[in-house]
Amino acid sequence: MATTSEKMQQQFPNLKWNKLPSPEEHSNYTWHGFEPNSKLFLERGHTRWAGRLPFPVDTILERDVAVPIRDGIRIYADVFRPANTDAKDKVPAVIAFSPYGKTGTGVPNYDIMGPHHIGLKLEDTSGYEKFEGPDPATWAEYGYAIINVDARGAGKSEGNVVFYGPQEAEDVYDTIDYISKQPWCSGSVGMAGNSWLAISQINFASRHEHPALKALAPWEGRHDVYRDTLGRGGRRHNPYLHRFLLSGFTGTNAVENMPEMFSERPFYDDYWESKYIHTENINVPIYLLGSFPSQLHIRGSFHIFRTAKTSQKWLRVHPNADLKKFYDRFLKGIQNGWEEDTPPVRLSLLGFEADGNLTKSIEEQPEREWPLARQQLKTLYLNSASKELVWDKQATEGSITHFAEGLTDKFYVHFKQHTEIAGYAKVKLWISCKEHDDLDVAVQLRKISADGRLLEHLNYPCPLPVSEVRNDNIAKCLGPQGFLRASHRVTKDDKLSTAQEVVYKHDKREPIPLGEVVNLEITLWPMGMVFAPGEGIMLRVAGYDMCYPDTDRVKPAHDNNENVGHHTIHTGGKYDSQLILPFI
Repeated sequence: MATTSEKMQQQFPNLKWNKLPSPEEHSNYTWHGFEPNSKLFLERGHTRWAGRLPFPVDTILERDVAVPIRDGIRIYADVFRPANTDAKDKVPAVIAFSPYGKTGTGVPNYDIMGPHHIGLKLEDTSGYEKFEGPDPATWAEYGYAIINVDARGAGKSEGNVVFYGPQEAEDVYDTIDYISKQPWCSGSVGMAGNSWLAISQINFASRHEHPALKALAPWEGRHDVYRDTLGRGGRRHNPYLHRFLLSGFTGTNAVENMPEMFSERPFYDDYWESKYIHTENINVPIYLLGSFPSQLHIRGSFHIFRTAKTSQKWLRVHPNADLKKFYDRFLKGIQNGWEEDTPPVRLSLLGFEADGNLTKSIEEQPEREWPLARQQLKTLYLNSASKELVWDKQATEGSITHFAEGLTDKFYVHFKQHTEIAGYAKVKLWISCKEHDDLDVAVQLRKISADGRLLEHLNYPCPLPVSEVRNDNIAKCLGPQGFLRASHRVTKDDKLSTAQEVVYKHDKREPIPLGEVVNLEITLWPMGMVFAPGEGIMLRVAGYDMCYPDTDRVKPAHDNNENVGHHTIHTGGKYDSQLILPFI
């Protein structure tokens, strides 16, 4: 019988694969050797390097533990557990699963991914943590084992690295099964981590159930790699970041080049469906983190919360300081009042503190649901003559034209009183192009000061004012964006769309006759902002991604666009170009 990997290759014979360098050969890979089943005793107070977080309790580290997978390969994990674990004093296990390296290894690291060590102090981490995973020094003191896994094909794990899908879910199942049966494990298993570590959790839970899996903690993830990652709006999205990530993998074989599959399969088809994560199937307690700044994971985190089948689900924007309480409740079975004390949603609204320390953010606002039931959708109309957003529709038709690859059109409004906005904004544009039969359109919302300056939000503490911090998306939030390739407007999915949230299938295209005015509906990713009297919002319309690059290792997102000529926005009269905002 064919294995899952063999079935995938049979179903998609044009799969692209990149040969990987070994961990020893990769010029930028941090590598600490390969020592299968070696065991180290880390005494209380042990530090990996001077100035790093010491272990508060005696801890055992089992290196390169071979985890058997059903198709005959082995993947490797580092296991950290409190030293007092035995048959009478077993502990739950928390799995961190990704191909980004096991224990302080790999190319992605916090200095590469963002300036100023993304706000983390070196003394707050042990150096044994997996990239974007929980720190074993902290969790050993709490009475948990941390399992850092090199996914299939990564490091010395056998096989080929695959992106999500059924093969990864199967591997996670086998890992949970193996770990839950170890003599030191209580039989309770959870998962934790950010980005890929979050995606692996929901990918598994959407496809399988295991009796040992008691809780998930996806810190930020995504469920739809086509619409959220590679083909936002139906156009190639952020290719430089994905090539950068691919360059960081190491292994003995190859990595599935999913980013380049967009060139082969630019429309949503069975390949992209095989990667789609049906979060409505998730039926395990889940504690999600979401954030408004990230241009990688925003939609996914909120979507998972909205759609997961389980009634035991919580969303927090942004911190996760009470993760221990969540795990104690569901992995240790401690009746600690988690359900009674924890609101389903804890929301933060960004104030966009600039150098002058303007409006403060609102943090930890308890809510019952998302989107908020009390939201009021209000419409502002684009005025091409004044470049304003106005409350009354204009009777006179007008237009404004911008160079698709360069300048943007901007429309603004100032609020007279304290204002809070949270939810999904939607833009409706009447737009045309005389030089080309298609348009790639991007829309972005920026907060502006009372005197019209564009504001930025610093996503984590830095030793410099926001204006002096490097312009990385990781470090600075500009505001939510939305994208649409105009020829895909005919693929609106009526089953998934609502009046405010428009979803497209992206399974075909219909060219736009030169000069024809077409109506585009674009829903932006979730947002949360607070405004002082006099502050306002600016709608920017362009032919390219207006976000900062994700790190200084990749090119600006706007270097990639396929537009030609000029785009003309039509307003007033029969052209009711508009912005609909969710006021609370």
